[in-house]
Amino acid sequence: MAEKRDYYEVLGVPKDADDAAIKKAYRQLAKKYHPDINPGDKEAEAKFKEASEAYAVLSDADKRRQYDQFGHAAFDGSGGGTGGFDFGNMGDIFGSDIFGDIFGDLFGGSSSRRRNNNGPMRGSDVRTNVRITFAESVTGTSKKLDIVLKETCNTCHGTGAKPGTSPENCSKCGGKGQVVYTQQSLFGMVRNVQPCPDCKGTGKIVKEKCPDCYGSGYVSTKKTIEVTIPAGIDDGQCVRIQGKGEPGINGGPRGDLLVAVMISPDPEFRRDGYNIMSNVRISYPKAVLGGEIKVRTVDGEVIYEVKPGTASGTNVRLKGKGMPTVRNKEVRGDHYITLIVDVPSKLTAEQKEALVNYEKLLTGEDVPHKKKGFFK
Repeated sequence: MAEKRDYYEVLGVPKDADDAAIKKAYRQLAKKYHPDINPGDKEAEAKFKEASEAYAVLSDADKRRQYDQFGHAAFDGSGGGTGGFDFGNMGDIFGSDIFGDIFGDLFGGSSSRRRNNNGPMRGSDVRTNVRITFAESVTGTSKKLDIVLKETCNTCHGTGAKPGTSPENCSKCGGKGQVVYTQQSLFGMVRNVQPCPDCKGTGKIVKEKCPDCYGSGYVSTKKTIEVTIPAGIDDGQCVRIQGKGEPGINGGPRGDLLVAVMISPDPEFRRDGYNIMSNVRISYPKAVLGGEIKVRTVDGEVIYEVKPGTASGTNVRLKGKGMPTVRNKEVRGDHYITLIVDVPSKLTAEQKEALVNYEKLLTGEDVPHKKKGFFK
């Protein structure tokens, strides 16, 4: 048989690694080489078993102490150790805590070190949408939303039981809210902890249900909530309102209300991060001669001096005229404008003649395209 590798080398951790580092290293290897992820791959299965054996020793304080002193001989009976460590008995090691914590995500479950299902649990978050204008996203705003929330039933005061009765402990789980199943695995029999199917993890059974909430302990109520939307918020971002989500279980806190902000497009402005983009049309004479133009920004009109000889498509930055940042509305992006030279498609006879004379002045040549009726 091939000589066993050092357990620390197998996991890729130093000999002074703490429990958390050992566990993290094993988790990564186990997820990489687990047979369910690599079906039929004998090499991956061997590496998985090697890593599991190393973890089973190094995660146990007594076995790790023996291994550090005697090496592999501590478990094969050939050295000064106590010997007798049987890899086949690892079913006990991977029973409840370790196996579920390492492989919970592989099998679609959560950690076996899960909280007591009969204990307080936070309620779920509730999501809704609100639409605002582009201008409101710049300045910030507040909106009133009509939403349906679950509130404690006044008839049963949240117990779900008919007045005069009380919930009883679940007979299947004994009020614990969870049951233990045993199943065969690579390491022998493995214990798997799951929420009780009868009481849904609450530990209680309501035999006579409240007539108003039908045993749920909650009733739906329509409420109006005002949400403050900060300046600079982007399309799709959420505003969180704490404590306005689903009620908790067994005295746990309520979840939150998440309001997704939808921003209607603006006909003139576009957003790029915290910058604002827009097009500004200028006349041909203004592009040639230069001069002042009025530019519309989210703060109102500003005056910009066009440089003589400006070409169509020139980009100009207006510093600090962009979107405010969500964290600090005093910190803002920039406003970038693209100057578009407006070439008129319809001219009067006088305008045409002026342009012809202008071209003659530029070139010093007679204009060859004078045609009959051109200036009419």
